[in-house]
Amino acid sequence: MKKYIDTGKKDTRSGFGDGLTELGKSNKNVVALCADLIGSLKMDDFKKNHPERFFQIGIAEANMIGIAAGMTIGGKIPFTGTFANFSTGRVYDQIRQSIAYSDKNVKICASHAGLTLGEDGATHQILEDIGLMKMLPGMTVINTCDYNQTKAATIAIASYNGPVYLRFGRPKVANFTPENQIFEIGKALKLQEGKDVTIVATGHLVWEALQAAETLNEQGISAEVINIHTIKPLDDEAILNSVSKTRCIVTAEEHNFLGGLGESVARVLATNNPTPQEFVATQDTFGESGTPEQLMEKYGLNANAICKAVLKVIDRK
Repeated sequence: MKKYIDTGKKDTRSGFGDGLTELGKSNKNVVALCADLIGSLKMDDFKKNHPERFFQIGIAEANMIGIAAGMTIGGKIPFTGTFANFSTGRVYDQIRQSIAYSDKNVKICASHAGLTLGEDGATHQILEDIGLMKMLPGMTVINTCDYNQTKAATIAIASYNGPVYLRFGRPKVANFTPENQIFEIGKALKLQEGKDVTIVATGHLVWEALQAAETLNEQGISAEVINIHTIKPLDDEAILNSVSKTRCIVTAEEHNFLGGLGESVARVLATNNPTPQEFVATQDTFGESGTPEQLMEKYGLNANAICKAVLKVIDRK
C-alpha cells in the first residue's frame, strides 16, 4: 500500500497566493481584485510587485465581480479574491448574469470555504457553494486538497479560457501532493489502488480518505482512493472504471450532501452503472463556531467517518 507523507502542514490559501505571485511574473494579462481581505487571501506579494495590476475594491463584492467581468473585454485575466461565502452567495446574481451568462474569462478564487473556517461560525462558513457554482452553465469548479495542488491549480486556470470557481481553505492541512505538479483540469488522480471499495474525495477530505484507507487496510479492506479536484467537469471515466472493479463507492467532501460532489457522482452512477453509494458530507445543516478539528469531528467529516461509511456500503454490495 502506497504511503503518502505530509511534508509540513500549510494552508491552501497560501498556495493560491504563491500561485498568483508566479502568475504576476509570467503573465502580464493577469490582474487581481480583492474585497478588503488582502492578507486573508495572501495577495500581498502580488500587490507589492504589481500595484498597477492590483485593485482594492473594498467591501463591495458585487461591484468587484462586475469590474472583473468588464476587464476581460480588454483581454485581461481577472482573479477575484474574498471568502467563499462572499464569493458566491453574496454575489450570485452578478456571477450568473455578468460572468456565466456572458462566458467571461474570470477566475473566482474563494478562501475560507467549508466548516474549517472554524470560529467565525455559520454566517461566514459556506457549505452550499459548490452546488451554487456547478449549476451555472459553463462554470468550471475546482476544489483543491493541499498547498501544492492549490498553487498548481491557480497557475493552470490562468491558461484556461472561461469562468472558473477555485475553492480553498484557511487552516493548515497536510501537504502531500508533488511540489512541482502539473494541474490538469477535469482529470481525477488515483492516489491508491484498491479492490473492495472506491473512495472519491475532494478538498480537505482527500487526506482524510488516505488516512481512512490505511486504517481499512489494517482490517483487510482494500480501498481505492481518488482525488476529485475538479468537480465540474467531472472525470466520469475514472469513477466508472473504479466502481466496475470495487462495486461500491463512498464520496467525501466538506460540503452539504445536497448539491455537492456526492450528487454529481450519483448522477454518473445512476445513468451508467447503478452502484451502492454512501455520502460523507454535512447533512443539510449550517455550521457553527468551533475549531476546525472540533467541527470536522462533530459533523462527521474525517477519516473515522469515512471508515464507517465504507463498512456500511460494503454491506450493501
